[in-house]
Amino acid sequence: MSTKQDTRKMTKVVVGLSGGVDSSTAAAILHRQGYETIGLTLWLMKGKGQCCSEGMVDAAYICEQLGIPHHVVDIREVFQTQIVDYLVTGYSAGVTPLPCSQCNKTVKFGPMVTYAQEKLGSEKIATGHYARIRHNPETKRYELLRACDRNKDQSYFLYDLSQDLLRATVFPLGEMEKSDTRRLAAEYGLKTADKPESQDLCLVESNGSMRAFLDKYLAAKPGDIVNTEGKVLGQHDGIHHYTIGQRKGLGVAASAPLYVIGLDTVNNRVIVGDRTKATQPECTVERVNWVSIAEPSSPIRAEVQIRYRSAPIPVTIVPLDKSRVRVVFDEPQFSVTPGQAAVWYEGEKVLGGGIIMKE
Repeated sequence: MSTKQDTRKMTKVVVGLSGGVDSSTAAAILHRQGYETIGLTLWLMKGKGQCCSEGMVDAAYICEQLGIPHHVVDIREVFQTQIVDYLVTGYSAGVTPLPCSQCNKTVKFGPMVTYAQEKLGSEKIATGHYARIRHNPETKRYELLRACDRNKDQSYFLYDLSQDLLRATVFPLGEMEKSDTRRLAAEYGLKTADKPESQDLCLVESNGSMRAFLDKYLAAKPGDIVNTEGKVLGQHDGIHHYTIGQRKGLGVAASAPLYVIGLDTVNNRVIVGDRTKATQPECTVERVNWVSIAEPSSPIRAEVQIRYRSAPIPVTIVPLDKSRVRVVFDEPQFSVTPGQAAVWYEGEKVLGGGIIMKE
C-alpha cells in the first residue's frame, strides 16, 4: 500500500513545520488535497538554527499563507537532555554520536504524535522527510522504505521509529523528486520556495561549527597523539575534537597519511595509524531497532550503511541478544565510527539499525 493511499484515510493531519521548503510543501500538498491541516512547530533551542528562531517565523508565515492553525510546542528541556547532553556525554567518552536519529524518535516524532492525538484530536502527523511508509498485510507490520529520490533519501535517520510512530506518520514527499518539491512550492507561492537547504546539524548551524558547540560544554584537556606503538607524535587539546577515520587537522608530520584509529579516554590519548589500521572486518551494534521485519532468530544477509552518505555494502547480521547484533562485512571497511548509526536494508526496505559500539 503506498503512502498516497494511506493519506486518503485521513480527515485531519498535523504537519511538523520547521520553516524549510520541504515541510512547507508537505503542508501545502495535504491542505490542497482537502485534509484539515494543522501546523505544528517544535521549539528546540535558542539561536539561528533553521528549526528554531528563523524557522518558527517562516513556519508561522506559511500557516498564515495557507490559512491553517499554527501551534508551537516548547520542548527545549527535552532537546537539552536528549540531544545536547547526549552529544556532550558521547564526545567526552570518545565516540561520535549521531544526534539526528535520536532526535527524530524522542524529540520530534514522539512528542508530535502525542500532542496531535491528545491536544488536537488527530491520529496522523506528516513531515517533510524523504522516505516512504507502507503496510504489509501479510506481516501486519509497517515498513520503512527509501525515498524515490535517492539523493535526498532520509530513511537512514529514521530507522529508530517504532511501529506505533510509523502507523501514525505519513511522508507526502516520499515519492517525489526534490526538484518537484521546489517546483510545487513555487507554484503554490510559498515564502520558503527559494529558501536555501540546511547544510548541517541545527546545533552546528547555530554555533558555527561542532568544535565551537563542544567547546561551550567541554574544557580543553591537552594530551598526547601517539602511534600504535605508543610513540608520541604530537599533542592535542581534547579528544572530543577528534573522530575515528579523521585525517585532516591532526597537526602531525609523517611520511604517509595518518588517520585517527582510536580515542583512549583513560589515558587521554589520540591514537593514529595508516589507513590499513583504520579498517575493520566487523563491528557490534547496540540499541537495535528492527523496523520492517520482526527480530530474526538467526543470521540474515543484508546491505548496510555505516554513514549517511556511504554506499550500501553487503554484510551478515548476526543477532546477539534483544538489543545487539554483530555486523560482519564481506570486505573490511574504513572508518567504522563508534556512536554513528549502522542501518541495514533489503533493497529499498529498512530492516533495522542501531548504534555502533566502541570496542
